[in-house]
This record gives sequence, structure tokens and C-alpha cells, in this order.
Amino acid sequence: MTAAGRLAGRVALVTGAGMGVGRGIAEAFARDGGTVLVAEVDEDAGADTVRVLRETWGVDAEFVRTDVTSRDDVIGAVDAAVERFGRLDVLVNNAWRGSGYARFENMTDAQLTGAFDMAVMAAFWAMQRAEPELARHGTGRVISLCSLNGVNAHMYSVQYNAAKEALRTLTRTAAREWAPKGICCNVICPGAQSAAYHRVAEANPANAAAMAAANPMGRIGDPLDDIGPVAAFLASDDSRYLTGNTLFVDGGAHINGVPWAPDVD
Repeated sequence: MTAAGRLAGRVALVTGAGMGVGRGIAEAFARDGGTVLVAEVDEDAGADTVRVLRETWGVDAEFVRTDVTSRDDVIGAVDAAVERFGRLDVLVNNAWRGSGYARFENMTDAQLTGAFDMAVMAAFWAMQRAEPELARHGTGRVISLCSLNGVNAHMYSVQYNAAKEALRTLTRTAAREWAPKGICCNVICPGAQSAAYHRVAEANPANAAAMAAANPMGRIGDPLDDIGPVAAFLASDDSRYLTGNTLFVDGGAHINGVPWAPDVD
């Protein structure tokens, strides 16, 4: 397929693009003609995403092994995008590794600080490093993946909830400060069949079935076809007057909430 579309000429860095929502967003960008730097800690998954972007969507793409809890790795990924492609237009803060479920009183310091390193510090480092480049062309976009878990304060994932809500505030603050520079910063709270979702569903099939049944659309979203197009919109000129927003791309699950009650015992 020949690369063409509203993201032609744009370069995006997507963290955690080896699987799940990150991969869906990377493919959606490529489908719209965007060039993608895949920043992923899993080398096999990252390389496979690049192969699909090149072979299926016909775009230029590169992989840089990136542990987002390492400041040097994050800065290196931003620099690699600019060095390889000559510019950076879009930063997607998506990477996440599961940190377990536990009751509030049993959550450990390591789980809480690890979650903040993964979600908040990683985005902070990436956004600081990318800001001059995002401002340079007037096409800068930051898209952060947060969660309805945090918005609704779901049980047994306080570290995830708190970190994702902190990331949401981080992104909205940047939106306010960077608006005069033409950098639009927005948040997506997805309801998607991510790797984390599949782990929870396998461990708690009844709860997963109840969540799908309670969703107004009766299903959990697809990373490429349901979440990806919204991210592509936010990455494009079509969103140039939209910043500081949280988009719930979840089939309407946020309207009345979902029955989140995994078994932690």
C-alpha cells in the first residue's frame, strides 16, 4: 500500500507500540501515511510492529529499544526520531507494564513508585525533550493514554489509577502552557482489548464478560479500528483547535461506569 493521507510528512514517536493500544495507534498512523518511531522495551514485539508498518502500510518506520523508566532511554528515543527522520510532530505516551492488583492496604511502595515512573516520569522526560521540536513546525501533538480506572477510582489498582490520573493532569497542564506554541496536548481513555485487558480477562473471565455486556455498545474496542482513528485525528491538523481534553474512547462505558471487580485474593 502506498503511504498517503492526512499524516503524510508527519513523524510520530509511540511508546509501547509493540502490542495492544500502542500498536493499534502506530498502525492507524501508518494507515494515514505517518512515519513512526516505535519505542518499545520488547525487541521482538517492536521489530514485528515495524515490519507490519513497512510491509502492510508502506511507510517508513524504525524501532528503538526503550525502557521508559530510564530517563536516558526516553531521551534517546526522542533524539533518535529527530536524527532518523529529521523532525518530530507527534508524541504518544502509551507504554505500560502491568504492576499487579492488590487491596489498598496491601499495595507496596515499589508498586506505587514503579507506576509513577512508568506513566508520569516517562511522559515528563519525553515531553520536555520533545517540546522544542514539537514547537518548531507548529504541528506538535502530545497524546497521552490514560484510563477510566483512574477517573472512576476502580478497586485494587490504586497505583495504576493514581499514576494515570497524574499523567492526565501532566498532559492538561502542558496543554495550557504550550497552546501559544501551537502544541495540542490531549488524553485518550480507551476501552480496548489491550494486552493488560487480556491478562485481566483470562484471570477474571466472569468479570470481563460482565464489563463487555455492560458496555453500551456491547463489546470492548479494537486497538486499531476503534482507538487508532481517534489518535490519528488528534495527531492531524483536524484537531488544531482541540487541546486539554480527555476523550473517552470506550463505547460509552464511562457514561454509567463499568462493573470492575477483579478477584485479588
